Amino acid sequence: MKEPGEILLISCYELGHQPFGLALPLAFLEEAGYRPETIDLAVESLDPQRVIQARFVAISVPMHTALRIGMAAAERVREMNRSCHIAFYGLYASLNEAALLKGVADAVIGGEYESSLLSLIESLSAGNKQPVQGVSLSGKKNEPSLTHLPFLTPSRSSLPPLSKYARLIDGKKERLAGYVEASRGCRHHCRHCPIPAVYKGRFFLLPKEVVLEDVKNLVAMGASHITFGDPDFLNGPVHSLRVARSLHQTFPNLSFDFTAKVEHLLRYQSLLPELADLGCLFIISAVESLNNKVLDCLAKNHTRGDAIEACRIVREAGMTLRPSLVPFTPWTSLEDLIDLFDVIEKEGMIDHVDSVQYTIRLLVPPGSLLLKEACMAPFLGPLDEGSFSYRWAHPDQRIDDLQAVFSQAVEAGEESGQDPETIFYQLKEYAVSTLEGRKPITIQNRPRSQRMRPPRMSEPWFCCAEPMAKQLMSIEAPTPKAISLESS
Repeated sequence: MKEPGEILLISCYELGHQPFGLALPLAFLEEAGYRPETIDLAVESLDPQRVIQARFVAISVPMHTALRIGMAAAERVREMNRSCHIAFYGLYASLNEAALLKGVADAVIGGEYESSLLSLIESLSAGNKQPVQGVSLSGKKNEPSLTHLPFLTPSRSSLPPLSKYARLIDGKKERLAGYVEASRGCRHHCRHCPIPAVYKGRFFLLPKEVVLEDVKNLVAMGASHITFGDPDFLNGPVHSLRVARSLHQTFPNLSFDFTAKVEHLLRYQSLLPELADLGCLFIISAVESLNNKVLDCLAKNHTRGDAIEACRIVREAGMTLRPSLVPFTPWTSLEDLIDLFDVIEKEGMIDHVDSVQYTIRLLVPPGSLLLKEACMAPFLGPLDEGSFSYRWAHPDQRIDDLQAVFSQAVEAGEESGQDPETIFYQLKEYAVSTLEGRKPITIQNRPRSQRMRPPRMSEPWFCCAEPMAKQLMSIEAPTPKAISLESS
């Protein structure tokens, strides 16, 4: 399979950035002498010509939305090319191994998948039918490989340009942004997160030199901002600080952002002013909820007070905290939702929270640590194989109804260009009116104010969430010759 086009790598959705899930496997395959083709369905169509000539198709599914889109894409691939070998790889491939192998997949690869993916291709090329480490086949389950890899610099030259992806919005300027990883996996065990189910508390550092070379290539492509996509940039704080220092020394005008847990922001708060000086504009943190019972059920290892304190610490260090949220859980009350809006308003953080965050409903995928928890048991329903998640119902039907209202309002507001402040107050009014048992008042769309909104990315979606209706429509109604899977 060393002829051009015999191997096709497909990315489905990676939060609006150029897919790392293609760039790193490309490096491994190219070093071994293979010449893969790639398609990123976030910005490209599923090209029938490339599908038909492929002997091996690997689909990257690092998150739930990608899996939903990837499954539909795989079915289209199978319609166009009956004989090709279809493999799914990435975090959500491992979690949904049984459903994928029962369906259209020939192989599933999770964990640190690059070497296993290469080994599978080499085995198929040689006609070898022996099991491959880290690869599950139908009837031949294999544990994901969690061996530290000899990481290579990601290969990006054949991927779509950065101009096709999310940009940094900083004041009135938009800048091209790149995405890199300095570590993989996570040492923590948050119960709603899919990572612990696969990595079991392990994480791996990418060599500083590899990260810097990747950034160098992205800068050459036009990036002036970098997102560190590590599950938690402060899992290895000494390593991360070395990376950030070297980054600033080499590219003093480059800005960046990263993700970190609330508990790490508190524990390593002494590092934050330096990270700001080195170019960090904002930090994403999985605050999730301000209800301590919910936080306990999710094993977040922080409290309501910790979350508010983290906002203050990050602000005083000269950066913006952008919380990610899971407002809708089985333990959430109407009062909790209203309290969330009150705190965000009081802390002056309306512009810090992407509107879609208010719509997120707890996902419980196969393998989730929540499946074994007593707090989840009273609400848990059967596995919905079509959506790759377990159903659950809130004991207060008003909560589930409100989540649907929120989702529709946010999607409509984003489509029509409503100011986030207007969307915020409309959602709050929906929650308050539901609690008070009255009809909601329509909040008039205010003229966009001249306030200076903090730095943010133009792609507001979130990894552990259901696809938006717009995304699902694009996979449910493919054109005869190709499916166009445009990211929101």
